Amino acid sequence: MSETLVIRVHGTGVNARTQCTHWHSERDIIAIRFKCCNKYYACFDCHREAADHTPVVWPQAEFEEEAIYCGNCHHTLSIAAYLACGNVCPVCEAAFNPGCAKHYPLYFAQ
Repeated sequence: MSETLVIRVHGTGVNARTQCTHWHSERDIIAIRFKCCNKYYACFDCHREAADHTPVVWPQAEFEEEAIYCGNCHHTLSIAAYLACGNVCPVCEAAFNPGCAKHYPLYFAQ
């Protein structure tokens, strides 16, 4: 896990907690750094709307990359740490949306 950083999160209607127009519940507080462009987006739909390229999923061999940003405490997590965290930020203990697991294939190789 990294130190606290303020990272620019791209997307539609993104607020300080990384919630966007598409996903904005109290638990929708992570952003993902997309492998294809090295930019953080609030969600897949935000990337689709703003980027001019096809997204690329993170391969399992790169799950140690810090690519998850907690919008609550502003720490980054490795993909592996995020996938193993039980939907709770290991730094600030904020709850993450467990429903995001349904979208993992959009971001991470299975």
